[in-house]
Amino acid sequence: MSSKFNTFSINIRGQLIEIARPWVMGILNVTPDSFYSASRAPGNEEIATRVRQLVSQGADIIDIGGYSSRPGADDVTAQEEYARLKRGIEAVKAIAPEMIISIDTFRADVARRCVIDDGADIINDISGGDLDSCMHATVAQLHTPYVMMHTRSTPATMQQHCDYPHGVTADVIASMGQKIDHLRQLGVCDIIVDPGFGFAKTLEQNYELLNNLEEFHLLGLPLLVGISRKSMIYRLLGTTPEESLNGTTVLNTAALLHGCHILRVHDVAQAVEAVKITSALTRNYEYKPLYTQI
Repeated sequence: MSSKFNTFSINIRGQLIEIARPWVMGILNVTPDSFYSASRAPGNEEIATRVRQLVSQGADIIDIGGYSSRPGADDVTAQEEYARLKRGIEAVKAIAPEMIISIDTFRADVARRCVIDDGADIINDISGGDLDSCMHATVAQLHTPYVMMHTRSTPATMQQHCDYPHGVTADVIASMGQKIDHLRQLGVCDIIVDPGFGFAKTLEQNYELLNNLEEFHLLGLPLLVGISRKSMIYRLLGTTPEESLNGTTVLNTAALLHGCHILRVHDVAQAVEAVKITSALTRNYEYKPLYTQI
């Protein structure tokens, strides 16, 4: 059984854009150490190649990361993170100027520079504001859509914080609800929620959360799911991130059937196929390209 797909509109560059069917967010990691090696694009040539691939496969958004959040990853200074993000933004704008650009950062100053100086459109914060107390106020000042992910502590220690007294689904929703209220009080209009698969959750809790995904619609906001090639797939199957594409597609399809609005993925072509097939299966929406010029 599939969940009804709820349509939302978000403000991108002063224009209301309707999320009338699930969007695919392609990952561009301008890093040397992201957990999935094939997603790394540290140099300018690799960045351009990766951007062209994401565009040609039908990405609706490109999410640029300059700081790996995997446990054990090297720390990156704010200046280095910004420099990486800037290179990614410049490549996307040169190759696909109409593309919606998301920047994956938990640092408010980095987010501000990327939006004001470089033209990024969305802030994607894996900490939901917990790692930088200025982030929520910054988002309010920038009037930028904000992806608020759930996690606890830092990437280095998050797996030590998986205790949810009322159950993972109820506690995650309650935590996000409190932050949503705070953001609303600050005047933030466009919030996208991400349950944070793989962040401060055990293997079993990740699957419980996905099975209960429809409950997140109670928050009344667009829902982003980022499962791509994560350990909840390869640990369960005894494989590796490189062998996790099929498992990713299975779980992305499950998320679509539960009514998610954005899939954050390494493999755009397969995710687009999942959206098209789910469209035909459920008839909840019609697949149409988001862009006419790309």
